[in-house]
Formats: sequence, C-alpha cells, structure tokens
Amino acid sequence: MRQLRYRLLDVFSDRAFGGNQLAVFTDSRNVSAELMQSIAKEMNLSETTFVLQPEDSINDHRVRIFTPAVELPMAGHPTIGTSFVLARDRLTERLEKTTSLRLEEKVGIIKVSIEWENNLPAFIEMVQPLPIFGPRYADAGAIAEMLSLGPEAITDTNLPLEVVSCGVPFLFVPLRDLQAIRAIRLRVDVWEKVLKSFEAPHVFVFTMETEVPGSTVHSRMFAPAAGVSEDPATGGASGPLGCYLARHKVLPPARMLECVSEQGLEMGRPSFIRIRIEQNEKTEITAVRVGGRCHPMGEGHLEIEE
Repeated sequence: MRQLRYRLLDVFSDRAFGGNQLAVFTDSRNVSAELMQSIAKEMNLSETTFVLQPEDSINDHRVRIFTPAVELPMAGHPTIGTSFVLARDRLTERLEKTTSLRLEEKVGIIKVSIEWENNLPAFIEMVQPLPIFGPRYADAGAIAEMLSLGPEAITDTNLPLEVVSCGVPFLFVPLRDLQAIRAIRLRVDVWEKVLKSFEAPHVFVFTMETEVPGSTVHSRMFAPAAGVSEDPATGGASGPLGCYLARHKVLPPARMLECVSEQGLEMGRPSFIRIRIEQNEKTEITAVRVGGRCHPMGEGHLEIEE
C-alpha cells in the first residue's frame, strides 16, 4: 500500500473557509496520469495538483493540474496554491524577501514570485501567457436563457460576449448589475445546446457593481465541461478578465492597470484576486499578472494499492 501525502489549502483568501480549495500532492513520482485523474475525482475539488521533477533542470518543478473531469493546461489558483505549499514546506529556495519560481505546466513555463512576511509565504503572483482574443458570441438571448436572465441584463452593458484566453479560453459575459449576477441559475440543458461544443465552454460572468470595498469587479464562473458547476475563484480567467477590461476601456487606460476581482460570494467562499495588466504606449498588452494570498487548512494522505 502506497501513501500519497497532500496539503489542503484555501487559495485567494487570507482566512479559513474562503477562496478556492486546493489539494497539492508534493511527491508525485511514478503516479500515472490515469491515477492523477482518479485522485482528482476522489478529492472532488475544483482542482488538484501533482508536483514532479522538472523536465528541464533550469526550471524548479513540473506541475500537473486536474479537475474532477479533465487535465488543464494551466490554471490560476492551482499555480498560486502549489507555489505557496512549495515555499511553506521549504521545497523551494528562499532568496531574501522575494522568491522566484519557474513551473513547467502544459501551457509552457509559468513564472511565479513569492513575497515573504514573518518568514512565511504571503502574497504570490503568477505571470500568465499573453492574451488571445477569440470570437464574439452573437446571440445574447441564448446566453441569457442559459443563465435564466432576460437578455437586457447583458445588452444594457453595450459590451461584447467575447472569448479571451491566457492559456485556457473563457467566454466573458458582462452583466448590468449585482441583482442580475445574483439571480443566475445556470441551465445545463441550454448550456449543452449553445456552448458544450463551442471553443470556450467555460462561462465567466462579471459586473462592475461590487459588494466589498476595495474590489473593482464582481465575478462568477461556471464550467460544466470540467465537472465544476461553479468555481469560487478562477485565477486562469482573471488574467483574461483584466485583458478584456483593458481592451474595451471599461477601466481607465493606464500603463499598469490594476484591479481586484471579488468572486465566490454567492457560494459563501469570498475570494479576492489581484490583477495587473501592463500595456505599452500603443495600449498593447505586454504582461498579465494574477496574484493573491493563501490559507493552509490541513494535510493528509491517500492509501493506494500498487
């Protein structure tokens, strides 16, 4: 019987029972992809990560990320949370006040910076791939029906339904206000008809009306294709969200555009994701950064028959 140890933590929260849960298996040698997928389904969290030796010695670690249903090429809260665990368990070298990591993920090399406070990892920020802006979805009525809303909740914003990817594509759906976003009831039967085969089946919904002082945008994310009915904090979509807000000048133009996405409040798991978008003088996006804090929740092990 083999024991596989894991750490459990809440990501994009500085306190217990907030943010997005994550299980990190720090020693995944000789664990097959099929077993990783089975473990992720067993853990039944939005994501579970597995840490491996890097394929290139210039990098620090290789990380594989699984939802209960599929493996992801990249994801935000798993990258942030895994980096936190590696730093907290001293599985990566600490250099003065900031530690830099190079993580191998399916999408490529992800750079991470870790800021320390009182000899513990505090704020962690990842650099995401530059955005790819995909197609727009023309039928606002179909998306509104999927969300159990009237179409005017979308069309009143005068913003497009648009696909944006910084490694994983999401369909961004702007909504008029908090009342609309709170009223969402995702109809999976309609999702299967309109988005299941679309190039971005994950739905990221946002409004510029917020609940918490200091937040910039209020968000929700639904991913039936990944086995996640709703996600309390989606770092992989937050970088593209910042890119969407920059491209459509929803926020005032700036060389360094900074904002905070509040997410998970409808689920009772408040999450706060800091987004930084760097632009040049032509307002071309040159860097996408997403960061936040983590709270350790515990540890355990699985017993696997070999």
